[in-house]
Amino acid sequence: MNRWSSVALLVALVVAIGLRWPRLDERPMHNDEAVNAIKFGELWQHGHYKYDPNEHHGPSLIYATTIVSRLTAAPDLQDFSDQRLRWVTVLFGLGLIGLLPLVIDGLGRFATVWAAAFTATSPALVFYSRYYIHELLLVFFTFLALAAGWRYWRSRQLGWILLAGAALALMDATKETFVITLAAAAAAVVINQAWNRYVDASGFPVSAPRLNLWHLGAGFGVWVVVAALLFSSFFSNSAGPLDSLRTYGAWFGRAAGDSPHIHSWTFYLHRLLWFHPAKGPVFSEALILILALIAAIAGFRRQRLSGANASLIRFLALYAFILCVIYSLLPYKTPWCLLTFWHAMILLAGVGVAVVVRPLRWARSRMVLNWLFLAGAGLLAVESWAASVTYASDQRNPYVYAQTSKDILKLVSKVDALATVSSDSTSMLIKVMAPDQDYWPLPWYLRRFERVGWWDRVPEDPFAPVMIVSAGLHARLDEKGTHLMVGYFQLRPEVFFELYVEKALWSTWLAKRPPQPDNS
Repeated sequence: MNRWSSVALLVALVVAIGLRWPRLDERPMHNDEAVNAIKFGELWQHGHYKYDPNEHHGPSLIYATTIVSRLTAAPDLQDFSDQRLRWVTVLFGLGLIGLLPLVIDGLGRFATVWAAAFTATSPALVFYSRYYIHELLLVFFTFLALAAGWRYWRSRQLGWILLAGAALALMDATKETFVITLAAAAAAVVINQAWNRYVDASGFPVSAPRLNLWHLGAGFGVWVVVAALLFSSFFSNSAGPLDSLRTYGAWFGRAAGDSPHIHSWTFYLHRLLWFHPAKGPVFSEALILILALIAAIAGFRRQRLSGANASLIRFLALYAFILCVIYSLLPYKTPWCLLTFWHAMILLAGVGVAVVVRPLRWARSRMVLNWLFLAGAGLLAVESWAASVTYASDQRNPYVYAQTSKDILKLVSKVDALATVSSDSTSMLIKVMAPDQDYWPLPWYLRRFERVGWWDRVPEDPFAPVMIVSAGLHARLDEKGTHLMVGYFQLRPEVFFELYVEKALWSTWLAKRPPQPDNS
């Protein structure tokens, strides 16, 4: 890397921080985020974590959060903020820019800088970098595995294949969908090598040293050992490694359609390329796809690559488009799953800018195009801010999915206020009732209370000083006259809760609350 590209990557990193770090706690926790937070809390508070093969994905997010929390002298779980948890995924999102120098000789310096710019500003990457779920870790470890594999291919040095093995283990320990990534990468390698040998013989390194089977075995050994350590919770759960294989029985069933998250094949492309709901802004990352297609064509034609390695570009193109097709054809879809193939498209988009700009003879033409692409990245940055802050929990955002309403924070605030006037304080009994455990993320927001009961129906004895009840249960717990229904709150779209409070507690709160301003 030269000084110019180093400075440009640093600028991209600053922009990425500016889009990812501010106002992280304004969006309420998604139910998936809350589940992950509670799983982390078990390890942080009690030193216990056990991999569940049926739910919640792998352990890497939990252990990564623990490492970051220890390094930053984190408090007890009750004093954790949503923001502190989301720092973890922000760091992995920033790490995608930090890994780019590993592939700079494959993409080219100019293309690497633009890949950094699009990584910094892509609304999808920015939005989910601010989401405490596994997906950004999967993207980061995937890129680390690919980059380390590329470095090994170039140097045949053992250290790189060991790093690739560790990265594969971390992918394995992050999310079950890593097998789809492996399948796409393997298919891309086979097709690309066949193309190199039989179609583009000029690009095939005939004199390159053979792969060292001992090196490959060592890399595979690292994969097995690291994955076993994580899934076994460092040897405290002997069933964990085997459970990491059993899990695919459950997950393959969901991928085949046994899930409420079934959508059409256009689900991802609709969100990425043109999303314009009524009375909402336009969201589009079509620029990235167009540039990725330009790079793919240049890679296969071996033209205008401006220092990029044609074989690597072909591999990335095959990998990205195969992965996109697989995810689009699978019935099971959640919007964050698009990140693995979209990140590869972003790398290609950087090459696409180089293909368009670098071969031009006239400096003025190159300058004009650079400014146009910079304006495009700027528009992506504006969309990223809108998606991550302005419309962070709004259904008009393409990346919002079953998002918790801000209304639920009002409910939690009301319960906190009631606890301040209750003689039991945080020992105040709270009963929460909702079918199919559809009360998340409330366990996270009520974690400081010592006596909280959870039911999937109205129990025989439902009464408590405070009761939070799904409106779908039609509980009518105020009919006996001992309690009042004092609020109606939206948890997420089409899911509402009623707040019931014991009359005496409610009267105490009314008597002690601060005077309300007169707006008349």
